[in-house]
Amino acid sequence: MDVRQVEYFVAVANKRNFTKAASMLHISQPSLSKAIKNLETQLGVTLFYRGGKQIELTDAGEAFLSNAKPFMEAYDNLTTELYDVVQLKKGQIKIGIPPIIGATFFSKLISKYKAAHPSFHIELNEVGSNLIQYGVKEGELDVGLICNLPVEKHHFSTINLLKDPLMVVVQTEHPLGAKKFVELSDLKNEKFVLYQEDFSLHDRIVEACRNYGFEPNTVCKSSQRDFMIEMVEAKLGIALLPSKICQQLLHHDVTTIPFKHPIIHLELALIWKRNKYLPYAVREFIAIAKEFTS
Repeated sequence: MDVRQVEYFVAVANKRNFTKAASMLHISQPSLSKAIKNLETQLGVTLFYRGGKQIELTDAGEAFLSNAKPFMEAYDNLTTELYDVVQLKKGQIKIGIPPIIGATFFSKLISKYKAAHPSFHIELNEVGSNLIQYGVKEGELDVGLICNLPVEKHHFSTINLLKDPLMVVVQTEHPLGAKKFVELSDLKNEKFVLYQEDFSLHDRIVEACRNYGFEPNTVCKSSQRDFMIEMVEAKLGIALLPSKICQQLLHHDVTTIPFKHPIIHLELALIWKRNKYLPYAVREFIAIAKEFTS
């Protein structure tokens, strides 16, 4: 048995599909199937049920997976640390960032990091906060900027970067546009343009509305703030956006209204996996993020 066989097994176990795992590993499906079959022969057990549309782990496969994951993490830590020792001035970092953040919150931080390390390769993945937490936990991302804590503290280390209250965004002619302040109860009969479910702000808004005795009447869900604003301009409904984004809407046909008693905030935090070796590029990004907040 070698490390590559274990890597192949973990990929198939995660994807539950040989074709998808082979694509991720950049090898042919027959080569992957042969490698797994050789591994099963060496171990003297069957690791996967292959009868249905989606393969499943056998009991032996489950046992092997529970040991294979920490083994691969230890191997990755070893090889990454050795690489750092040999070649500190080069590096790459994979960052997860929610679409709602965009340049408004992120550009200054990434610019400062890039200026300090121009040779580093930065890979940005734009997905919702819930998927970012999963990606960091599974090692698919090095760090993630997520909206709205809490996170699983035993899995992640965190830096709190921002706490920004949400404001109500309405089309200019909307009756609420004449108000200086609003309460959440004022929105009971409104139609909502909401974030998609994989955004933690979606859950926060729905939970807050329920605490005020109503279910938000959702007419549209999106992961893109520009689309949400366009839907408000089209009088499809209202939206709740962070105040820093609302400050940039001067040229849109919308009005923004603060809450008299803000109860929903965009809480932006940087997370990385706890108890994992951090490559030099990642350590530098975290250090600059700490300087940025101070």
